[in-house]
Amino acid sequence: MRSTVVTFPEGQVSGRSEIVGSVPLGVRHGLVTAETPFHPLDHTWPDQPADRGTIGGLPVVDCVTGARSAEGEILLGQDISARRGDDGCDWLVVHVTDAPLETGTTVELEVDAAFRESLSAGHTGCHLAALALNAALAGRWRKEVRTDALGHPDFDQSAITSSRITPHASVDEYRLGKSLRKKGFSAEDLDLDDVAHRANDLLKTWVAADARVWIDVPGPELTARRTWHCALPEGEVSIPCGGTHVARTSQLGSVSVALTLSEDGSQLTMHTTVAH
Repeated sequence: MRSTVVTFPEGQVSGRSEIVGSVPLGVRHGLVTAETPFHPLDHTWPDQPADRGTIGGLPVVDCVTGARSAEGEILLGQDISARRGDDGCDWLVVHVTDAPLETGTTVELEVDAAFRESLSAGHTGCHLAALALNAALAGRWRKEVRTDALGHPDFDQSAITSSRITPHASVDEYRLGKSLRKKGFSAEDLDLDDVAHRANDLLKTWVAADARVWIDVPGPELTARRTWHCALPEGEVSIPCGGTHVARTSQLGSVSVALTLSEDGSQLTMHTTVAH
């Protein structure tokens, strides 16, 4: 059993491959194929949910990342202790089903294309919203910090604590704590409506620009370090990302953000909506 070859970065939603192994999951079964179009839940940054679909005609009820050690032990999801690139470790896409399929069988793999599209739209919208938020908050930094691809202080990467992609939407949470203030960010008298208005104006422009979106894929294996790119009017931007995306910003229809602040002012939440 070798590392799974994945075709979802190129947008594939179907394929045919051999079942090369299985993982016992109590009453369920974890099926591993040599190649798959399925995007699994990432164990290190679980922002995009797993694809839905079928394998050999069986519903895929979940799809997770697995790691197989040189000794043959397979760990799944949050139980994985190995790091990407560790010697002797194979990285697997594990398709979870309610019934078994025999190892050595060649099967058809079919991803729910509509669900994939909804997550791809949500993920592309999430990246654009993060860039727009960085621009809208650029004037609130008192010190020089790392900038994003557009040259704005990277609030998103400096403060983010979690990101969740949902169909045609996303939710990102940011910590406005001492460490961020020490870096030079001021959250005093933060006018959320004004910040959202600035971000939404940018998002409207970017969607209307029909900018090309693509994924740089250095290799076919699951753990290849892929990068999201977008040719915005201000210049090409890139963000490390293992998820799926639309091909052009115009496919999003519209993207808008709404911002909320926790009662104690320590957490900023951005809700991004894609109205396709």
